[in-house]
Amino acid sequence: MAIQQKTAAALLLCFATACSDAGHDETNATQPSGVDLFIYGGPIYTGIDDSPKVEAIAVKGGRVLITGGYTEIAALAGDGVKTIDLKGAALYPGFTDAHAHLLGIGMRELTLNLEGIASLEQLLSIVTANMEHLGEGDTLYGRGWIETGWPEGRMPTRDDIDPVSGDNPVILRRADGHALVANSAALSAAGIDDATPDPEGGRIERDTAGRATGILIDNAQSLVADLIGAPNESRKKEAFGKASDIYSAYGWTGMHNMSVNPDNVAMIEALSTDGGIDIRVYNSVDAAGLAALEEYGPRVSDNGHIITRAIKLYVDGALGSRGAALSEPYSDHPDTNGLLVMQKDQALALFERALPSGIQVNTHAIGDRGNKLILDWYEEALSHHSDIKDPRWRIEHSQILHTEDIPRFATLGVIPSMQPSHAIGDLFFAPDRLGPNRLDGAYAWRALIDAGSIIPGGSDAPVERGDPRIEFYAAVARRGLNGYQDKDWRPAQAVTRTEALKMFTLWPAYASFQEDDLGTIEPGKRADFTVFSKDIMTIPEADILDVEAVMTIVDGDIVYRASE
Repeated sequence: MAIQQKTAAALLLCFATACSDAGHDETNATQPSGVDLFIYGGPIYTGIDDSPKVEAIAVKGGRVLITGGYTEIAALAGDGVKTIDLKGAALYPGFTDAHAHLLGIGMRELTLNLEGIASLEQLLSIVTANMEHLGEGDTLYGRGWIETGWPEGRMPTRDDIDPVSGDNPVILRRADGHALVANSAALSAAGIDDATPDPEGGRIERDTAGRATGILIDNAQSLVADLIGAPNESRKKEAFGKASDIYSAYGWTGMHNMSVNPDNVAMIEALSTDGGIDIRVYNSVDAAGLAALEEYGPRVSDNGHIITRAIKLYVDGALGSRGAALSEPYSDHPDTNGLLVMQKDQALALFERALPSGIQVNTHAIGDRGNKLILDWYEEALSHHSDIKDPRWRIEHSQILHTEDIPRFATLGVIPSMQPSHAIGDLFFAPDRLGPNRLDGAYAWRALIDAGSIIPGGSDAPVERGDPRIEFYAAVARRGLNGYQDKDWRPAQAVTRTEALKMFTLWPAYASFQEDDLGTIEPGKRADFTVFSKDIMTIPEADILDVEAVMTIVDGDIVYRASE
């Protein structure tokens, strides 16, 4: 196999001039080649269409120096160079989760984790067990329940929780973060009664007699926010560090961090500089951070690992809690068609500020009405600034689409940022929510790609587990983790493995303006690599779920290594 693209001497010169920001000397007295790291011994996928696999990689100063055949690169590396023998494991460009919540992932481990609860009965048992640890007046807070697979077939209510919770407030947030249930003590402490009006963009669920059930949807959750409180600085640092450790151990080298409190950006940067966060983080801050981005522009940490240049907005809620904005009523609840949490005048005012400042806008939209509105509003804002090219604005989730809106993403240059695991979870209940006809535009990965879009793939953790194996499997298999699939799942919307690899490598790089540095393995790019125990490009689909992350490498440094 020939060495790619350039001679070794030319590549060394290129690296010394174009990549000096890595902070390494251009020559090394003990290593004439300047190679810092030599990797070989397993399938190496470059992510480049016309040369998808190589035998070996040489790294210098945190960047790929050269790729190609083992013999040529081994000779270039010489003796005494740090070497990684993959021993048959498979190496890929660094996997990036294009939509997750760093703080939430860490806090999931530090608070009551309700992930995987199988029934209402089990939920109540866990609440009962945790009440004895509370002081008088303390609030029990947990997150992660999802009722769609429960035998009871419904959400919990205050009447379920009151008998096991006493006078302590209890607030239990649904996995999607768009709904919660509060007991009577929490409602009382927050001043919520049957007559409390729904806030804009939110809903207080009520029974047929008009009594508040304790279920709060979307913006109504803010009514009890003071009872939960925000984590202090020490707690946040612990959560950020734990989340980074979890993600590097999964094999992720980076994350697009959504809905970031702008006050936390400096902390994230400092933790990265000090080694408390090992992965790359691309921040999309809440709207409150827009003014600072307008004034100072995008910010980059000293080590280049933390970039902040986007804002995250919301237009609707989630499908599971029936807050996603649909054009027609929910099939299983015809008295509602969801919620809008942002109006056109609010949206356009923010868009008009962001666009001239080069700020990326990433807007949450799940329902077909929500997605259509954001496409319309994006189109209007972009038409006012036709001189601004390639803003790469995104719609986060893009879950339920009118089929006629699918080509508009590519036409407008809007990026559908999607999470494959949402489909394999939601499609157990989405047919009930949507009916058969609307499923044609649901989780439409194949149709979007065929229409010319790219899809940066994410997980939305802690809504989902945040495991790249699950996300890759979901994208290519479009089956439940147990292998289940039926016609309502629209099997033809699955993607190829080559496309799935791009969903977690090159396409997140493009969606964060980093394709010149990340996303493929080629000379000059950052040495970010994900190593799995088996080759996910060739093994049977079901076996993808059983591979292990062997090694995670960022800038040529091993940030995670499994025990032998």
